[in-house]
Amino acid sequence: MMSEDSSNSPLFGLKVFDMTQIIAGPFCTTMLADLGAEIVKLERPPYGDDTRTVGRYKGRENHEDYFYANNRSKKSITLNLKNEVERLAAIALAKEADVLVENLAIGTAEKFGLGWNDLKKENPKLVYCSLSGFGQTGPYKNRVALDPILQSISGMMSVTGVPEGEPMQLGAPVVDSIAGMFAASTILGALHSVQKEGKGRYIDISMQDSILSVLGPRMGEILQAGITPERHGNENPMRVPANTYKTKDNKDITVIVQNDRYWEPFCIALKQKKWINDPRFSSMEGRRNHRDFIDEITAECFISNTSNYWATRLESQRVPFAIVNDYKDALEDAQVQHRQLIKTISHPTSGKIRVVGPPWKMSGTQADITSPPLLGEHTMEVLKQWLNWNDDQIQDFKNKKS
Repeated sequence: MMSEDSSNSPLFGLKVFDMTQIIAGPFCTTMLADLGAEIVKLERPPYGDDTRTVGRYKGRENHEDYFYANNRSKKSITLNLKNEVERLAAIALAKEADVLVENLAIGTAEKFGLGWNDLKKENPKLVYCSLSGFGQTGPYKNRVALDPILQSISGMMSVTGVPEGEPMQLGAPVVDSIAGMFAASTILGALHSVQKEGKGRYIDISMQDSILSVLGPRMGEILQAGITPERHGNENPMRVPANTYKTKDNKDITVIVQNDRYWEPFCIALKQKKWINDPRFSSMEGRRNHRDFIDEITAECFISNTSNYWATRLESQRVPFAIVNDYKDALEDAQVQHRQLIKTISHPTSGKIRVVGPPWKMSGTQADITSPPLLGEHTMEVLKQWLNWNDDQIQDFKNKKS
């Protein structure tokens, strides 16, 4: 149920017709939901979003945990677009939307009369966002793309891992999430344009473009110097020391001496004041020239005591550092707990579930966070509210649907 204050949340009243599944598209619409938009998620019967059924976690075989992670605060409707009555209902809903987001195979939305050119005539203020692996045009437009595919083609894997090892994937679907964020931010920009011009916008988001854009800081080496970046493990090629070190209690700690101002505090934290004025180490260039030696003597320091001991000393000198967490540790981190990032919500079949909430703090009214929907939970409700159907129309629809 919506709280009284939620009616003043930033995107309250915005209607979003969500024709996405898996991660990138749902991540986008979850961001809009967290800002107060009403998200109506179209799912195909009888299975719905693929993440409802993909590899369930041990001991949680009866729960849709993967789906829950990316679909809070949405309404689910099920319509079989191959059935004419249901297809026409979907088109009618799309005509009522302020925003439509889709990540279907190219040409699929148009096949069912749900493409941009189909809808803009009768919904001229519609913001329509197509999100795909490689964009709506070009030689790769029909390729199937998932996060590991984009990590591969973007070059990201070529710089991830140790120098002597093989290219490695990151342990999270970052490309999906980044593309979803770009989609959400571009949609908000387009909505602002609609307010000024009274005319809708079409948005084409490519996951490949999205990941390359955020890799920009690493692309300077190849774009300007013509040098292909290599794998450096946990080292930073521009800074020394900048690596991950083992401590006495078998924990790992990451430290970066960002610039020369941090060198003296780093030396004090490690109780190695003799290093401060050593001419070999007084500049970043000098330290880069002695990278292997500095790594060796730094590693000898860290292995001599525990992670908590070094954390206290490094923090006291304001040296950039972190103990390497696993996901459990990360969620239980004191700062995460203080920020109340993890939200507990009640699900109709799974009971209490926990999700990672929106990462921002904003003054004023915020949107409620509600349970991820059951498959098709809101079909009739949405048809009544968005299309103003009465009970007779609902019953007629039920009789004719597949």
